[in-house]
Amino acid sequence: MAPVTRVFAARMAGLAVFGPDGESIGRVRDVVAALGVGRQPPRVLGLVLEIPTRRRIFVPMLRVTSIEPNAVVLGTGTVNLRKFGQRPNELLVLGQLLDARVTVLPSEAPATLVDVAMEPTRTRDWQLTKVAVRERTGRLGRRAPTHVLDWDQVRGLGFAELTGQPQGVQQLLAVFDAMRAVDVASALHELPAKRRYEVAEALDDERLADVVEELPEEDQKDLVAHLDEQRAADVLEAMNPDDAADLLAELSEVDKDRLLGLMAPEESAPVRRLLEYSADTAGGLMTSEPVVVTPDATIAEALAMVRNPDLPVALASLVFVCRAPTATPTGRYLGCVHIQRLLREPPSILVAAALDTDLASLPADAPLPEVTRYFAAYNLVCGPVLDDEEHLVGAVTVDDVLDHLLPENWRESGLPEPGGAEEQVPNPGAPHA
Repeated sequence: MAPVTRVFAARMAGLAVFGPDGESIGRVRDVVAALGVGRQPPRVLGLVLEIPTRRRIFVPMLRVTSIEPNAVVLGTGTVNLRKFGQRPNELLVLGQLLDARVTVLPSEAPATLVDVAMEPTRTRDWQLTKVAVRERTGRLGRRAPTHVLDWDQVRGLGFAELTGQPQGVQQLLAVFDAMRAVDVASALHELPAKRRYEVAEALDDERLADVVEELPEEDQKDLVAHLDEQRAADVLEAMNPDDAADLLAELSEVDKDRLLGLMAPEESAPVRRLLEYSADTAGGLMTSEPVVVTPDATIAEALAMVRNPDLPVALASLVFVCRAPTATPTGRYLGCVHIQRLLREPPSILVAAALDTDLASLPADAPLPEVTRYFAAYNLVCGPVLDDEEHLVGAVTVDDVLDHLLPENWRESGLPEPGGAEEQVPNPGAPHA
């Protein structure tokens, strides 16, 4: 298939990137450009790739041999695995140019930038040559047509204009729509604070909650401080109780109490209970919303609960069986049913007939090393946490254990490459060395 010579940036989001021998490198997350002087088309410096460890790295455009409809192919040479850091004279095309308010020349008509096209030059450089804009009509219910213009036919794409003006987010949200929450969080972390706030304000509470759960701790606190207090409380309500508790625990006592007071009582109650435990114990690690049924529930009913698409995968691996009430803290804990067992049994029988009563449980005050040994010993991804009276108070999942075992800044820096690869690979000619 012939390589593409004009590429619209928004269509590059998520494209797979391969090396010269077909090896997978990562996926495109953004395009980096250096703004030109006056109305000259900016030069494209390179691509921001997300590699499997979730680290975002920079690849110069000179390393790109072809951009095809479904993939980007790199030429021979090494790839610098150092974390990408945006420089003051650079702009992220997807993160900062999309939705910019511009003026079409010579008509002076106001418009919104919806995409940017880049093309190679004779010197193998790439430039941002075309812009797709939609006029702002101001008429409700009418969607204005999109026009593709030369870069110098619009005004308003200077660095000072882009960093100072309020900017829409619809095109950027469209790019994020197909991405997982963890990938959106990674993208937000790389954006300037102004742009990050604009995106956060435009996301609905549920989506923003999912994204906030995946952000580094400092970004979480920064966003909560920026949001209106009631909006921040609404987002905390939409978060998993254990993640909300972890975030609130990092705030001052005044801010924590104020936000808890703004949350609905039924939403704040489990969060308050989790805050009573030390962060490095089973109680501090657990979620208070595992899958719980009574012993007279059928296998079919239990399977219906674990099919919930909003249920984290780890929590779906175990169904806990307790006497009523089923909300934590539950009635007496009777045992659990593994999802493999649920799939093997007739749907009509009761879960009581498939109970695993031999699986050990964790006390709420179990320290992190004990929790780690528990998961290693029983090969689990989820385990029950009981109080002294044999009531289920929550469940610990392996991802929460890993969150506390990894370095504090792992969400920001990604995971280190084996064998110190970052230090071993040169980066010839790249502006982000």
